[in-house]
Amino acid sequence: MKLWLKYVIGIGIGLVAALILPVNSVQGQAALEFVMDIVVRIGRYMLVPMLFFSIATACYKLREENKIFKTGVWTFGVILVSSVLLVTLGLVTSLVIELPRIPITIEKVGDVPSLDVKSLLTRIFPYSGFQVFSEGAYLLPCFVFAGLIGAGASSEKNFARPTVTLFDSLSRVFYNVMSFFTEILAVGMIAVMCKWTVDFIVLQKVKAFMPLIMMLAADFLVVVFVVYPVVTRFLCHDKRPWRVLYAGICPFMVSFFSGDTNLTLPLSMRHGHESLGINRRTNSVTFPLFAIFGRGGAALVQAVCFVQILRSYSMQGIDMKIAAWIGIMSLLLSFVLVDHPVGGPFFAITLMCMMYGPSFEAGYLLIKDAAPIICAFAAAIDTMTALFGSYIVAVRTNNFQPQEMKKYI
Repeated sequence: MKLWLKYVIGIGIGLVAALILPVNSVQGQAALEFVMDIVVRIGRYMLVPMLFFSIATACYKLREENKIFKTGVWTFGVILVSSVLLVTLGLVTSLVIELPRIPITIEKVGDVPSLDVKSLLTRIFPYSGFQVFSEGAYLLPCFVFAGLIGAGASSEKNFARPTVTLFDSLSRVFYNVMSFFTEILAVGMIAVMCKWTVDFIVLQKVKAFMPLIMMLAADFLVVVFVVYPVVTRFLCHDKRPWRVLYAGICPFMVSFFSGDTNLTLPLSMRHGHESLGINRRTNSVTFPLFAIFGRGGAALVQAVCFVQILRSYSMQGIDMKIAAWIGIMSLLLSFVLVDHPVGGPFFAITLMCMMYGPSFEAGYLLIKDAAPIICAFAAAIDTMTALFGSYIVAVRTNNFQPQEMKKYI
């Protein structure tokens, strides 16, 4: 049975369970939260160990083949261009299409999170390199540590070969264990879908949020079914860019219904390698980098939501200066969501409201109830960006082996 079909079955069971079980009660919510926590732990259980050994091995092999620079340039180039494209699309659609205002809330501002850039930088280089294994959400320290080891091994090839062989073997072992956990996660999707359905049922009762949700859905469809296939066909000369969409069915479902980019990363890497045919050395580098920095979907959601909040607070139009500020801040903040695999867009919107002015600091409360669904769209766009982006990088660096669609997992 195809992996995506297992996930569809799990999602279907979760949908039915949300409609017939008393999950709205206090006990039901507590039980659901507990099961969700277990599911996330299972999904991320092998992520950091697998990434460490895979990235170290990949950096060694890419440097040995003199492809590490080309791979890095293409990866960061696609991340930057896609992020700019997405935030521009979100800004244009939200400015051109004026949605109904969201009623102003009387809720008071509580504890507001802050952006600690100093902490993000210092955590990249902890006092001990082995501390990177304790970072469950912040993947950049692990990537840097593994990359340095891979680069160091390539400078001492004769002495490092046993180490590289060991790392390559461990990478394969952890990849196989990770694949096993992705199979288990199909069962966990019952709880994930149940939680998402409960949140959506509550949200759809507030009619003021529906136009915003519809706009985000329209932006998602345009990006995934029009923009990305066209760009892929142009850059890769691929007459069948739709196969990337087929490979992305399973990662999309997990990212959209969980809103967790780290939970989706193992599935994306597995489909990138086993379905799209991306070589392990490229697969192990591009997908983590997209998960860390490729948050263009978050930037799009931030731009759309902030315009909606601004219009709900004020009847005045949005001039070019304000629009430029929204676009630039949405773009910049998307690159510092590295330790927010869940809820990153809402965190960034909160920061934007604080930055905009004292009288606007409570603006984020307008969309607080819709945050889980809003962040779901951001995670889904980011996941599809990673799939299309990694495929483009693999093709342009000649690091892939085409697979027949009937062999996709």
